[in-house]
Amino acid sequence: MTFTEQTIPGVWIIEPKVFLDQRGYFMEAYKKNEFEKHIGKVEFIQDNESKSTKGVLRGLHYQSGEYSQAKLVRALKGRVLDVIVDLRKSSSTFGKHVAVELTEDNKKQLFVPRGFAHGFLVLSDEATFSYKVDNIYAPQYENTLQWNDPALGIDWGMDEKELILSAKDKLGTLLADAVLFD
Repeated sequence: MTFTEQTIPGVWIIEPKVFLDQRGYFMEAYKKNEFEKHIGKVEFIQDNESKSTKGVLRGLHYQSGEYSQAKLVRALKGRVLDVIVDLRKSSSTFGKHVAVELTEDNKKQLFVPRGFAHGFLVLSDEATFSYKVDNIYAPQYENTLQWNDPALGIDWGMDEKELILSAKDKLGTLLADAVLFD
């Protein structure tokens, strides 16, 4: 596996070694000792999966307080633009974001530390998205950051008219009013 730290410290892209032959491929999607060697100890407790169609934008979501979550995300099928935003007010990269295309072909994974909002946009006709989390889901601590807040400057690469958002995601909070991390 190759671990590449991004422009925001603590954010990593992980690329597995893929072994191809006439039968298909084999890869190690997660290897605890390699992960801990590069990123540190994270105890993932649950795997989640979603399926969405082209234009679905899920996010930007995060849980606050004691229920914040670190995530390890990847696209099992299709293509997504995955975006995370640093909400740690003491960070030198506060309000900055990382955007990366995750696809079934490139098999890249993105490690999202605690203290970040996370979202993704489906670029292919359909996508199956998988993520490991290190904390339980606590709806009372769930927050949504406004996906198109001008203060974030995120280029989603798709016309707003083509996007499919949940009611919750349409009503996200601006960065200026968001629940933040220390």
